[in-house]
Amino acid sequence: MAETELQSFNLRGAPATAGQPGQPGLALMVQSAGEVRGTPVLYIHGATFPAENSIFFRFDGRSWADALNGAGFSVWALDFAGYGRSERYSEMMHDTPPEGAPLGRAPEAAHQIERAVRAIMDNTGAAKVSIIAHSWGTIAAGKFAGDYPELVDRLVLFGPVAQRKTLDGVPPLGPWRFITVEEQKTRFMEDVPEGEAQVLIEDDFPVWAALYLKADKTSALRTPASVKTPNGPVADLMSAWSGNMPYDPARITATTLIVRGAWDSVCNDGDVAWLKRALQNSPEVRDVKIPKATHLMHLETGRDALYKAATRFLLKT
Repeated sequence: MAETELQSFNLRGAPATAGQPGQPGLALMVQSAGEVRGTPVLYIHGATFPAENSIFFRFDGRSWADALNGAGFSVWALDFAGYGRSERYSEMMHDTPPEGAPLGRAPEAAHQIERAVRAIMDNTGAAKVSIIAHSWGTIAAGKFAGDYPELVDRLVLFGPVAQRKTLDGVPPLGPWRFITVEEQKTRFMEDVPEGEAQVLIEDDFPVWAALYLKADKTSALRTPASVKTPNGPVADLMSAWSGNMPYDPARITATTLIVRGAWDSVCNDGDVAWLKRALQNSPEVRDVKIPKATHLMHLETGRDALYKAATRFLLKT
């Protein structure tokens, strides 16, 4: 299919007022092979890279968004504040991380999702929106789906974070941190078992890396180049793994798909068992485990199996 262009909507921010916190400006993007008013799916990114490096990035000339467009969906994606095309927090204007609380934790992120969903509904006329969320994004999306069940059609939790009791609380992290391309690549490859071939699509990785660095206009000022990244998601994950889940899965009433890679250390069989029990008010919870895939399988050779599993679920087949 011919490549389709991204359209970008700016969800305007608002300054803080007496008794009301400020709202950052947010980038909401859409890719559609036909009318934008097609059945909407909203993608929620994870902790370290934005939508253009995720659902919209074309490996071997084809993205996850392309696959969903081919099934008749308009694909929307939100960059959380501090990521991609969205506004940076004022604390991120410093050259080095200042002291302070982690930026962009789940309650604030869930509110940003609400803003995006209502904008999608206004633009498409849809009464509900289906959501695909990845990694830490499943925490933010889970909080939103519990707070606003009437706005969610179907929910895809890709490599979701579940509650564990392996850590002892959240230490001081600061508002944000730097992440380099090499740190990203190491993380992408570390879950592949010894003796198995790597599954990251390395031929396209230099283009992916350049796009990743481009999202932070200050990245080239540092050696090695790096991207300023909010620490709220890390704090949420550490909280979840300290026995304090940042949202209550029992409040979710949408039909839900859990999809993960067999080599995903963030979402293992025990995590899925916990999450399926916790999603007690979802009318149906499906679980798909894809072989020879990690937590980042949308960047890997097995990505087509991920695309197909999500598409079948969203088409209600």
